[in-house]
Amino acid sequence: MRTFLLLGAATLFLASCQSSDGAKGKTAAKVATEEIKIDSVNTKPADNKTILAKREVPVLCYHQIRNNIASDSKRAHDDIIAPDKFKQHMKMLADSGYHSILPDQLYNYLVYGAKLPEKPIMITFDDTDEDQFTIGNTTLKKYGFKGVYFIMTVSIGKKGRISYMTKEQIKQLADEGNTIASHTYDHKNFAQFTDADWTTQIDEPTKKLAQITGKKIEYFAFPYGVFKSSTLHKLKEHGFKAAFILSTARDEKYPLYTIRRIIDPGRYTAKNLYYSINKSFNKTKS
Repeated sequence: MRTFLLLGAATLFLASCQSSDGAKGKTAAKVATEEIKIDSVNTKPADNKTILAKREVPVLCYHQIRNNIASDSKRAHDDIIAPDKFKQHMKMLADSGYHSILPDQLYNYLVYGAKLPEKPIMITFDDTDEDQFTIGNTTLKKYGFKGVYFIMTVSIGKKGRISYMTKEQIKQLADEGNTIASHTYDHKNFAQFTDADWTTQIDEPTKKLAQITGKKIEYFAFPYGVFKSSTLHKLKEHGFKAAFILSTARDEKYPLYTIRRIIDPGRYTAKNLYYSINKSFNKTKS
């Protein structure tokens, strides 16, 4: 019997409204999902050369959505974006006609040639910070976007100067159609993994997240964006379909396990982000 992969292709319809004084108002978004059937028996998966030749889909990476404080280091500023700026950036994406996609859609595009919506973009969050739920998810929903949340399981439910998402919040994100994915147990550098780390940093977090969400965990993001080529094959052996780095070059032998992302720094204006997306991801043709 043939087996089929189902891909949710989101089509975003943008509608803008005008306020009484004629100024441009908020942009509303509506998502319609249609199922695309892929014959995984008779459709030959793309080889690495074909995957690398495809136009890259922009993938954004966020960490903390909050205002800077005096104790933040200069380096930390790249990983912190103020709530008002984050909201402005999401509005810019919606106003510019971008459609958010999720990892299954990207995987089926790269491997099986599935179609994507016009101007696709992926919005991802690392490290489990609670502001990604309270501000990030709330803002995404306003524009009809979905996100990918790479969870560091050691931090789940912890409170303090930085508070982290609870199991209930993670479950809600999954139930609302977002993707929950792995970011190790405690952010250990992937390039420094020992044999034991494949259990503590990979298998146990995957199992925990699957228990929380009731869904299979099939995607991974490397802490610090750092990977080690010689062990990339093990990610497939441990159940992952794809993995995400940051802005360094993809590995030619494992392009699915080195999908590029860029950080949206807190210092960027919405216009800066727009130009960064186009500069970083519009280099190749499909």
